[in-house]
Amino acid sequence: MNTPPLPRQFALDLSHTPKASLDNYLPSKDLALLSALQNLCKGWQGNVINQSSNPLNHRWIYWWGPEGSGRTHLLEAMINVAENIGIESFFLNPKEPISWVRLEEKMGALVQSDTPSVIAVDDVDALDERLVGALFRILNGVQASKQIHIFMAGKAAPGNLELREDLRTRLGWGLVFQTQLLDDDEKIQALEQAAKARGLVLSPDVLPWLLNRFYRDMPNLMALIDALDAYSLETKRAVTLPLVRELLQPK
Repeated sequence: MNTPPLPRQFALDLSHTPKASLDNYLPSKDLALLSALQNLCKGWQGNVINQSSNPLNHRWIYWWGPEGSGRTHLLEAMINVAENIGIESFFLNPKEPISWVRLEEKMGALVQSDTPSVIAVDDVDALDERLVGALFRILNGVQASKQIHIFMAGKAAPGNLELREDLRTRLGWGLVFQTQLLDDDEKIQALEQAAKARGLVLSPDVLPWLLNRFYRDMPNLMALIDALDAYSLETKRAVTLPLVRELLQPK
């Protein structure tokens, strides 16, 4: 099915969009991963990290799954938790190579530090040769430390990534999980949860119509919830099916 182009209104100010968190993540079948991350966050918040012995597989987690399965949301959630409680954090992805340089400049100090730090690496499968080398060096630093936590995500299991062998092997040194796409009922539940978090009331026919007529992947559906929220405020109208159709009308 052909999907419509994103309408003009998607460019509206979406600064009020709730930040990614573990609480606003709908896990589908990813309960083991969510539980592991929640336990880590409880340890950070309770300051119960054992500084003399922090096993590598408690600090080193890789998860993989198809686009739209929540990979980036979980990485951002862990960064947001770290920032909220004052833990130094770094978010890396292939599109911002300068952030890798800045982290590598700090790695020596982080390795020697007695306080925790957090690194998140998105789209591991899309790293170029230079960033593959940088991640390899970063992982060596994490292994040598007691307090650096690293969370990584990609589109495939470590052994199936098109990366050099020594990096593929290292990605699997910690815990490995798979993220799953939501089914339609779970998508509706997640979208209802997102709307509620924004104080947005949707008429009952809106979400089923969107799943049948609009994009079916969660990133675009979540973007549409944001756009509906902004457009509803701009027009001072309730979110009904006519408003949705108007928003999606090509300009």
